[in-house]
Amino acid sequence: MLFLAGFLPAMLTGCSPLAYINGAVPADASKTDTDLAYGPSPRQRLDIYAPIDARNAPVVVFFYGGNWRTGERADYRFVGDALATHGIVTVIADYRLYPEVAYPGFLQDAALATAWTYTHIARYGGNPGKLFVAGHSAGGYIAAMLALDPRWLAGVGMQTTQLAGLIGMAGPYDFLPITGRDLRPIFHYPDTPPDSQPINHVTAAAPPALLVTGTADTTVDPVRNTGHLGQVLQGAGASVQVIRYPNVGHKLLIGSLSRPMRWRAPVLDDIVSFVASTPAPAAKPEQ
Repeated sequence: MLFLAGFLPAMLTGCSPLAYINGAVPADASKTDTDLAYGPSPRQRLDIYAPIDARNAPVVVFFYGGNWRTGERADYRFVGDALATHGIVTVIADYRLYPEVAYPGFLQDAALATAWTYTHIARYGGNPGKLFVAGHSAGGYIAAMLALDPRWLAGVGMQTTQLAGLIGMAGPYDFLPITGRDLRPIFHYPDTPPDSQPINHVTAAAPPALLVTGTADTTVDPVRNTGHLGQVLQGAGASVQVIRYPNVGHKLLIGSLSRPMRWRAPVLDDIVSFVASTPAPAAKPEQ
C-alpha cells in the first residue's frame, strides 16, 4: 500500500515511495552525523539529525518498523528532517533483526542505543535530561518496551524514570496469541513469554505517553493495541494522550511526517507539541 496521492509522482517516475519522500529533504535542513557506532555489531549504528542551532534541545530516539525483520535507518531520513527542523535532536538507530537475533535481542540493542544517546548527545546540542523514545510499528513496540519494562534500560545502567516520555506510532502492544507465522519464531512461539508484551508492564510510574494511530490501519489493530494500551495507562494513573487520525492507514501514519505528506494528518504537529509540553523528569538522571 502506498501513501496515497502524494506518491503518484513517485509512481510515474519509477521512484520508490521512500526515495520520493527522502528526496524532498533539503541537504542543509539540519546538521547530520551518520554511521556512528553504539556497539560492535554492523547493525549497531545510528544517525543523528540536529537543528542547525541546537543547544540543549530535546532529544528523540526513533526506532523504525519492519516486523523485526527488515529496515534501514537511512530510509527514515525524512523522520530526522521532520523533527530536527522543529527543534528536536533526533537519533535514528539500526538494530539487529531476525534471524540474526530473536526476542529480546532487538530490545537489548535499542537500550544500548538509548544509553549511548544519553551519554553522548550533549555534544550534538541535545539535552539528555529531556530524552524521549519513539517508534513506528515494530519500532513502536520497541520504544514501549524500553519505556514500560525496566529490565532493558537497567541492563545498560539506566532507569525508565530517566525518560521524559514515550511516543508510540501504531505499535503492537498486545498481540498474544501470535497468529502470524512470520512472527512466531521471532517471539519463540509457542513459548512466547507473556512479559514480551508492553501491555503487561504498565504502572503508574510509566513515563508520559503519546500514542497515535490511524483509524484505517489494517496492519496493527488500532483498538486492541493503541486504544487498549491507552486505557490501561490511564487506569493505572499514568499520563497518556491517545490520538486517532481518521482515514489514515499504517504506512500513511509514518509517511505523514514527510514534507510531501504532512497535509494528510497533523502527526508532526502533535509530536512536536507533546515534546514541547512534556517536562523533563523530576528526578535528576544518575551519571
